[in-house]
Amino acid sequence: MNKAVAFSSRNFKEIIRDPLSYIFCLGFPLVMLAVMTFVNDGIPEEAGLTIFRVDNLAGGIAVFGLTFVMLFTCLSVAKDRSGAFLVRLYATPMTSGSFILGYVLPTSLLAVLQLIATLAASLVVSLITGIELNALGLLLTLLSLLPTVVMLIACGLLFGTLFSEKAAPGLCSIVISLASFLGGVWFDADGVGGVLLDICNALPFYHAVKAARMASALDFDGYLPHLLITLAYAVVITAASVIVFKHKMKADLQ
Repeated sequence: MNKAVAFSSRNFKEIIRDPLSYIFCLGFPLVMLAVMTFVNDGIPEEAGLTIFRVDNLAGGIAVFGLTFVMLFTCLSVAKDRSGAFLVRLYATPMTSGSFILGYVLPTSLLAVLQLIATLAASLVVSLITGIELNALGLLLTLLSLLPTVVMLIACGLLFGTLFSEKAAPGLCSIVISLASFLGGVWFDADGVGGVLLDICNALPFYHAVKAARMASALDFDGYLPHLLITLAYAVVITAASVIVFKHKMKADLQ
C-alpha cells in the first residue's frame, strides 16, 4: 500500500504541475456554467425551455467536467508507457494493483474536488438567479456521481493502456463529445425522443446526467434505475481496464 501511495503522490504532483489541469478540470466547467446561465437569461419565459436553468444545468455540467478527468487519467498512463517509465518500474516489487491505485487515487481526488467546485458554484448561481437549488440535493448529486467518477477514470486507464500518447487524446475527445451530446447535457433528450433517445439510453452518460439531475431536485421517482445502470457500466469498464492493464504489464515484462 505504501508503494501505491508513493506512486499516486508522484502522479498527483504531475497533474497539478500541468496548467491544463486547472483550465479543463476546474476552470472550464465553471466557465460553461456561467455561459449557459447567461444563455438561459436570454431565453424568453414563454419558450418554456429549462435545460439551461441552473437546477438542470448543475448535474449535466458536473458530468461534463468529469470527462476531462478521464482525459488526464488517459494522458498520465499513456505518457508513462510511451516513455518506458512504467517498464522500468515493472522491475520493482510493485504489483499491478499498486500501479492501478497509483493512477486512480490522485485522479479520484481531482474528480471530487472538481465536483465540489462545480456544485458549489451552481449553488451560488442559484442564489443569484433566484432559482431554488437544495444544498442537500447537491450533496446527494455528488454521491450519485461517484459511480460516474469510477467509470470515467476506468475509461481513462483503459484508453491510456491500449493507445499511444498521440492516439489516446483523440479517442478521449470523441468520448467527451459523446458524453456531452448523448448525455443530454445541452439538450432535452426526453423531449426529442425517437431513435436519438434510444441511443442515449444505451449509453451510460445519459443515465449519469439523469441521476445527477434527479438527485439535485430530490426527485427519486425512477432515480434508482439510472444510478444502477451507471454503476453497472462502472463495474464492467473497471474490470476491463484492470484486466487489460495486467495483460499489458505481463506483455511488457516479456
